[in-house]
Formats: sequence, C-alpha cells, structure tokens
Amino acid sequence: MTASGQQLQEWLHAKEGEHLEFKEAKNNFHFEKLVKYCAALANEGGGSIVLGVTDTRPRQVVGSQVFTDLERTKAGLIERLRLRIEAGEIMHPDGRVLVFTAPARPIGMPIAVEGAYWMRAGEDLVPMTPDMLRRIFDEAGPDYSAEICPKATLADLDPAAIEAFRQRWLANSGNKRLSELPAQQLLKDAELLTDGGVTYAALILLGTRPSLGRFLAQAEVVFEYRSSEASGPANQRDEYRQGFLLFYDKLWETINLRNDLQHYQERFVMHHVPTFRETAVREAILNAVAHRDYRHPGSVFIRQYPRRLEIVSPGGFPKGITPDNIIDRQLPRNRRIAEAFLRCGLVERSGQGANRMFEESICDSKQLPDYSRSDAHEVSLILYGEMQDPAFILFLKKTEAERGGPFSAHEYLVFDLVRREEPIPKGDREVLASLKKAGLIESNGHGRGTRYVLSSQHYSATDRAQMLDRDAAKAVLVQYIEGRRSDGCTLADMLGEFPSVSRDQLKAMLKELKTEGKAHSVGRTKGGRWYPGGAAQ
Repeated sequence: MTASGQQLQEWLHAKEGEHLEFKEAKNNFHFEKLVKYCAALANEGGGSIVLGVTDTRPRQVVGSQVFTDLERTKAGLIERLRLRIEAGEIMHPDGRVLVFTAPARPIGMPIAVEGAYWMRAGEDLVPMTPDMLRRIFDEAGPDYSAEICPKATLADLDPAAIEAFRQRWLANSGNKRLSELPAQQLLKDAELLTDGGVTYAALILLGTRPSLGRFLAQAEVVFEYRSSEASGPANQRDEYRQGFLLFYDKLWETINLRNDLQHYQERFVMHHVPTFRETAVREAILNAVAHRDYRHPGSVFIRQYPRRLEIVSPGGFPKGITPDNIIDRQLPRNRRIAEAFLRCGLVERSGQGANRMFEESICDSKQLPDYSRSDAHEVSLILYGEMQDPAFILFLKKTEAERGGPFSAHEYLVFDLVRREEPIPKGDREVLASLKKAGLIESNGHGRGTRYVLSSQHYSATDRAQMLDRDAAKAVLVQYIEGRRSDGCTLADMLGEFPSVSRDQLKAMLKELKTEGKAHSVGRTKGGRWYPGGAAQ
C-alpha cells in the first residue's frame, strides 16, 4: 500500500525498529543496498525503508533525488527478490520522500541475496545467525532431505556427481577455495554430509545407481515422450535412478530434441518462439525434485507431448500452498536440497520458480501453467507450448521497451486476464489501477459493466490482423506440417497455430503447397489431416 503524507508524519515521530528503516539518501543510494534492505525487512516480518529522511531523532525530511524512475526500480526489486515490493513517493514541502515496502517472507523460508540471508544490526546489514535460520526453517516442519540415511557412506556417492556439484558451486560463488577442498569437507560445508553420516539430500543429488536402489529407490525421474494422446507404450521412455546432478542437463537436452519452433512476423522480421522455454522447463523440474515427498514410494514423471509438457511429483502441495497462491507463497518441503540448488546457482533462492514459469508463458502468449489436476497425493503441472496471439507478444515487447524493463508477475497476469477478457481477482485490483493509470489498460463502461481492454495505442487492430508475407508464411506452414509428420495436422490445428491467417487464406496456401508437392491431405472431411510432401503413390 502506498504511504500518505499523514503516514509519513506518524513515522517521523516513531521509533526506528524492525519494521521501519530511515536513510537520508539525498543524492545516492546503491540499488544493491536497497535490495538487501528489502530482503532484511522481509526476513524480519516485513516493513518499509524510507529514503529522504534523517535516521536520527528528531527526524527531518531532507529530500532524495535517487531512483527517479520509480517504476523501473520497483520492477528491478521484484525481479531480484520475487516478492511484491511496493514503491511510492511523497512530495513533502521539504523534499521528495521515497517509501519501499517489503512483505513478510514466506513461512519457513528466509530471503537470500548474493548467497546470504540478511538482517539488520544497528546501522549495518549482517548475515542471519545459524540459530535464527534454524528457527525459520523449523517453521515448515521436519526436513526429510536433511535426515541421515543410517547405512549410507561416502562410497555411495558418485565422484562424478560430487565434481559436478563442486564446479557448479565454484562457478556460482567465485570462491576458488572450493576447488582445493577434499570431497568430504566440500560436502560437509554444504551440509550434505554431517558427523552423523550421509543425508538423504546427498543421495538424491549425488548418489550412485546401486546406492539409490538400496536406500531410496523412489528418488527416480521417469521421462516419456508421446507423439499423440493414444494409449499404449510411449515413443520413448527413460528411467533416471542416479544422482540428480548427473542427469539434470541431459533431461533438458532430451526434451529439446523435439522442441519445435513457432513463428510470427513483425514487419519484415521473422521471430521464433520455442514450444518449450528452457528456463520454465528447468524450473519445473527443479521444483519437482526439491519439493516432492520422498516418503511417498512414487517416482517423478515427466511426459512430453508435441505441444505440452506434464510433470507429476508425489505428495500434494505443502501446507498453505495452493494453485491460487503459488506465485506469492512458497514453502520448501526439502530445504537441504533447495539450499544445494541455491549454492549451485540453479535457483535464485529456495522455493522459487512458479513466477518465472507464469511470466514466460504469458510473454509467449501461451496458456498459463496448469496445476488444476493436483490433489492431496500428487502435484501435477502442465506447461502448454502453443503460441496463441502474436500481437500480444508485440504488445508486451513495446510496453517493456517504453518502461525500460520487465513487469512483475502480477502485472503480467493482469495483462493476460484482460487479453482473455477474464475477471480481475480482488487481490490484483491495485495492479489493474496502476496499469490503467499508466495508460496501458483502458476501460469501457461503468460499475459492474466495466470492460477492460489493452491499450489501443500499443495493441492495434493492425497488429492483430497482421498477415505474414506469403512466401514466408508458406515456408513456416511447411515447417509446421513437417513437425506433425507422424500424426498429421487438421485445418483446425493450423488455424490455431496461425491466428492472424483466415480460413480462406490458409486453404489457398495449402492448395498451392499441394500443387508444389510440399504437402498432401488424407481425408476430405473436417477430420482430414495434412502431411508433408506429395501424396503417396
């Protein structure tokens, strides 16, 4: 919530405590310092940092000239912290005052910046003490991944996986000392190995196939590729029962083998959109491994189809997490695994990932990530790959360029809801008002009959009706049909793929491709399917 002049007057007489911080910041205040202060406030239960006010009493407004592009600063904070940071300015008679407000951290999960969990100590920022961190982590209940596997030894860990962990940690931290540490000390420093023995986290991330078979067979990831919805054996099936760091990259490489490109044109430039974005896929896999319930005997399943990816992990959502709040609330089920991912630079901080998946889906005009099939026994996520509206992609590019940076996850969500003419949830009404004030969303009507639309200045009818250059369009169409070689594709499939092309235009191009021997159809009804090349003789 944006602070008011009246609120500022109350703050000027209040004590500077765990929920309030004052800094003069007349002419300079480094952005990285602001990031750390917001993280510290979140770690301490949430609060505000006020710039342009002396931090000694009696407090005086001195004015601040920093962060002139407030929206860009706010977007940068949200991008770094993945929290809903609020930013506002108060024009006081004695100068401009800036207020940045951070919400409380999620339950059981402190906020990290540059590899440390920050808190305030007097006028300084310091890393949180181990006992404080332990109390925070204990909020989420026992961490199975931190428990000791009674009979496992260092010999049950794969040397190649340990080295992979070392190299990732070294590259992320820049700490050259890690390259000299013996394997046992390296794993102790990462808390994967303790004086009590080998943790389950160490087995899951670094274990050999035989050791996982003996101690934790359910720590397995099964990949399947299916070219259609038909029942029966998968076209490809791979079972990974070994340290996760040994096959994490290979999983993406396997998915990417069938990751075809979709296309849209902006004037004379052809843009390519992958069906599956690497960042979103990797985040989804990391979440499945870090947050599944390892007491459950099932495996993680990854099923790839031509236009969607399904990831199913055993165990329902952690307590308090639902499909509706997953962007804003995170609760790591296996903190020791999440911390290892953080050390390796695989995640920005423990428990994140949903934000990026939603943002990338919206920026590619795809359906939102779908958790609706989840229940108390498993978490099911579907990432859809079909691009729906190239004009919306252009709209976001234009508005981001003018803004000077990306939007927050909730701003993207509001844009997407408006595009799809869906109602705006109560929790996002302030975001809607902000985007409307910026001229990026327009409204028609009043009261309950109000209808919101994307700014006509940026989302023009010309963009929505934009037609591909005919030769380029035919080349793209051939490529699309080639990608559906095994099952073919219907006219409806192609109309969904190229929304800016009319049915008559598409039929005309298909007729030309048939004459040129580049495509042929089987069947004459609506169910007729198109295949690459000339008709079989």
